Amino acid sequence: MTLRLYDTGARRIRDFVPLVPGRVSIYLCGATVQAAPHIGHIRSGLNFDILRRWLTYRGNQVTLVHNVTDVDDKIIARSAAEQRPWWAIGYENERAFATGYEVLGCLPPSNAPRATAHVPEMVDMMRGLIERGHAYVAEGNVYFDVRSFPGYLELSRQELDDLRAAEGEVEAGKRDHRDFAMWKAARPGEPSWETPWGRGRPGWHLECSAMAHKYLGRAFDIHGGGTELVFPHHENEIAQSKAYGDDFANYWVHHGWVTMSGEKMSKSLGNSVLVSDMVQRWRPIVLRYYLGTPHYRSTIEYGGQALAEAEAAFSRIEGFLQRAADKAGPVEPVTEVPPAFAEAMDDDLGVPQALAVVHTTVRQGNSALTAGDKEAAAARASEVRAMLAVLGLDPLDPRWALEEDRGGDMYPVVDSLVRLALEQRQAARARKDYATADAIRDQLLQAGLEIEDTPTGSRWTRRG
Repeated sequence: MTLRLYDTGARRIRDFVPLVPGRVSIYLCGATVQAAPHIGHIRSGLNFDILRRWLTYRGNQVTLVHNVTDVDDKIIARSAAEQRPWWAIGYENERAFATGYEVLGCLPPSNAPRATAHVPEMVDMMRGLIERGHAYVAEGNVYFDVRSFPGYLELSRQELDDLRAAEGEVEAGKRDHRDFAMWKAARPGEPSWETPWGRGRPGWHLECSAMAHKYLGRAFDIHGGGTELVFPHHENEIAQSKAYGDDFANYWVHHGWVTMSGEKMSKSLGNSVLVSDMVQRWRPIVLRYYLGTPHYRSTIEYGGQALAEAEAAFSRIEGFLQRAADKAGPVEPVTEVPPAFAEAMDDDLGVPQALAVVHTTVRQGNSALTAGDKEAAAARASEVRAMLAVLGLDPLDPRWALEEDRGGDMYPVVDSLVRLALEQRQAARARKDYATADAIRDQLLQAGLEIEDTPTGSRWTRRG
C-alpha cells in the first residue's frame, strides 16, 4: 500500500510520491526561541519524528531540516525587559528545545539551521525578488509585493481584498498594508546586519524560504508545521520562494494544537505547560505516548486525567513485554510489522488505529501467557516491539532502558529503597511471617507501587 497524507494545499488525502524515489526531504518549521518549550512545541517534533521513522521503515532515506528562529521581535522584547543579550536568551532556549526533543526520544534532525547564520542567503533571495519586481525597498525595509504574485493565498484559500492590516501594526514605507516585511530596518539597540539596503534584521518569513532553498534545493517533498502557521507564515513562504523561481514544497502537512481549556497552548497566553516541569512528574516515554499517539491532525486537550490514562495504557504494554521476557526469555523485534499496523500507518499516519493493533496483539500475548504457550507469547512480544519501535516507544530499546522514573534524578535512590523493602518482604515470606510480608506489600501499594512476583524475583512498577 502507498503512504497517503493529507495535503493542506489540496485539501484532500493524496498518495505520497517522493520527488526522488527512495529519498524524502522534509522542512519543519521550528520554534522561536524566546522561552523554554511547552508540550505543544514538542508535539510538533514528535509528530514528524514518527512520520520520519515510518518513511524510514518503508525504505526511504529521509532528510529532515528543522530550523531555529533565533532573532525575532519577541526575543528582542524579552532581551530589553530582562536586560540580557538577545543571543544569550536565544541560545539558552535553543538548548532547552533540543533537550526536550531528545528527552522525549526524537531523532536529531539532519540539519538544525539558525536564522542568524543565513543572512547572506536571505540577501541573495531579496536581491533576486527585487530584480524580478516582487519586492521593494522602503526606508531601509524590504517588503514583498503580494499583488505581484497571482498565487498568493492559495494555501489558506482567502481573498486578498478581505485581508486587513494587523491591529497596531505600523511599518514604514509600505505601498499596501497587505505587503509583508522580509527585512526590517535597524532600530537603536537592536541586533542588525549589513545589506545593500542598509543595516537591519530578518523578517520572520524570509528565513525559512532561504534555508529551505539552501538545504533542500528548489523543490522538496514535505513542508510541515502547526495549523496556525498556514497564514501568514506558510502563505508568505510560498510567495517568496515561488516568486524567486523555486517549486518549493510538494506536500503541506500540518498538525493540530495542544489546548488547555479549549485554547491553544501558548507562551503569550500564559497557559503553557513546560516540558521541563512535565518530565519531573511523568516518565518521558509516557509523555511521548500521550503526545504522539493521537492523530497528528487532531487537537489534544491537556489534562492530568488524560495523562494518567495514557500511563495506565502504556503500563499494560510494558507489563506484557516484561512478563513475556520472564517466561519466554528475551525477544527481538520482528523485521516486518503486522499488515494491519502498516495499513493504518499508510493511511495518513493513522497512529490511533495502529495503536489499536498494538493493544490487540498485547491481549493475544497475555492470553498466550495464561495458557502457558510461551512460543506464541514470544511471537506476539516480537510483533509488539517492532510496532513500538516505529512509534519510538519500545521500552526495551536501549534509549529507554535506562530512563529515570519521571525524568528525575531520584530514580536510583527510590529503586534501592524499594528493593530493600522487597528483600525484607522476601525474608519474611521465607520464615513464613506472612503478616509482615503482606504489611510491606500493602505499604508499597499505598505508596503507588505495583508489586509483581515472578520466577526471577519480585518486580516493582508505578501503578497507572
